[in-house]
Amino acid sequence: MSRPLRMGTAAAVVAGSVLLSRILGLGREALLAGMFGVTAEGDLYRQAFLLPDFLNYLLAGAYLTITLIPILSRHLERDDSEGASRAFTSIFRFVGIGIVALTMLMWVFADQLVSLIFPEVVENHDRLVSMTRLVLPAQVFLVLGALLMAVQYTHRRFVYPALAPLIYNAAIIAGGLIGAAAGDPSPESFLWGAVVGSVVGNFGLQWIGARRTGTWLMRPVRGESSVGEYLILALPLMIGQSVAVLDEQFVRFFGQVEEGATSALSFARQLNMVPVGVIAQAAGVAAYPFLARLAAKEDHDGLVATTGRAARNTVFIAFGATAALIVLARPLVRLLFQYGAFTAEDSVLVASLLTIYAFSIPAWGLHQILARHFYARRKMWTPVLIGTVFSLIAIPSWLGLYSVFGVEGFALASTLVVTGYAIGMLIAWGYDAGWAAVRRLVPSLIRGLVAAAAATLISLPLVNALFAEELTIWMGLGAALVGGLTTLAAFLGVARLLSSPELREITRRG
Repeated sequence: MSRPLRMGTAAAVVAGSVLLSRILGLGREALLAGMFGVTAEGDLYRQAFLLPDFLNYLLAGAYLTITLIPILSRHLERDDSEGASRAFTSIFRFVGIGIVALTMLMWVFADQLVSLIFPEVVENHDRLVSMTRLVLPAQVFLVLGALLMAVQYTHRRFVYPALAPLIYNAAIIAGGLIGAAAGDPSPESFLWGAVVGSVVGNFGLQWIGARRTGTWLMRPVRGESSVGEYLILALPLMIGQSVAVLDEQFVRFFGQVEEGATSALSFARQLNMVPVGVIAQAAGVAAYPFLARLAAKEDHDGLVATTGRAARNTVFIAFGATAALIVLARPLVRLLFQYGAFTAEDSVLVASLLTIYAFSIPAWGLHQILARHFYARRKMWTPVLIGTVFSLIAIPSWLGLYSVFGVEGFALASTLVVTGYAIGMLIAWGYDAGWAAVRRLVPSLIRGLVAAAAATLISLPLVNALFAEELTIWMGLGAALVGGLTTLAAFLGVARLLSSPELREITRRG
């Protein structure tokens, strides 16, 4: 279980983990949909995570693995395992003290912070404060667990980290089910599950996995610390939060303008993040340790070639996922969510939002890979500055498009901003890696777009024809199967007609 993996195998392990995690996440969302529907109760559950997640961002928690892996890789490339352990020890101690102190501070001032961030939540203010305080401690274990995962990624060990999101999501579901069985089907029971899942999966299991790498906590040596190096790398990430990280928080923040909007957007986004996670995020996580090692060896040509190959294959698959999700939006929402408190009207809204979100999948795939090229080279400011610019653009975009299109405008703003961020990253990569690399990538984007458009035009009318006004579960399942198979066949067929090298490489590797 603990042997180093090749990049292809690592990608498969991470993708499998993300897929199972997303399936569990959909199970969690289906349970929330059945219990609360598109209501204020569902909104409260999601809003309770905003402040704790912001606490994570203050220490660049979402980027801890990105920050730590280059530091450890530099030591390991010199066969300095003791130096790697000393570096890890100093950073772990610094981050641990910081996250505990900030958690306590935010717990004390939770009332005032909730009033500031959620001014529209008046009737349920006290309850939201209580729920926020309940889930805050989970961040301590999530942040420290990210450092433990980074150690394992540096050693190309992916199995224990792959189990973390599975345990986390399973614990949330278990919490909700236990609460319902005890006669208290409330959002609070789901939050208790999140806390337990963070302790067990994100921290406890990762403690075991990290110890097996040989890089571990050591007695501190006066005058030797990697905290300064960590801060130099992490500071840009702390200051400038990327739109890719803030996108979920925008849903929670802007969704408060209309009751149920946060829930509807979250249901659609959660479905969209299944292919994003399995394709884009898994590829980025798996590729990054290898890119960091190439950068540590100063193998610039190898770094560019590996980045380009990963980007081409990832985006090609992502276009296929976009076509599939557009075609399957209605039956998927019907099958997964339309039970209990979740109505047919809710299904129509969430399917519409999902269709808009689906156009962002290739952009997610592109920026996840290209950003890691810069992180591997320790050029943290490049993706951060681009991401911060588009984060600032996102705020008026979300408000402006909402005023024109309603809740659908939020999904459209998210898709447009993420796409703009990906294009900005592509231009920056061209300046850094050379425009020849971009010229090799652009035809892949065009081939994927053409194949996805053709597959959608062929399959969507067929799926719509199978739908009646009143949709049964079996009708939805049949439409999903027919639509999925038709979309896959059409996408692969058009790609073959285009003589797509990405298709040949992916099938050859498979």
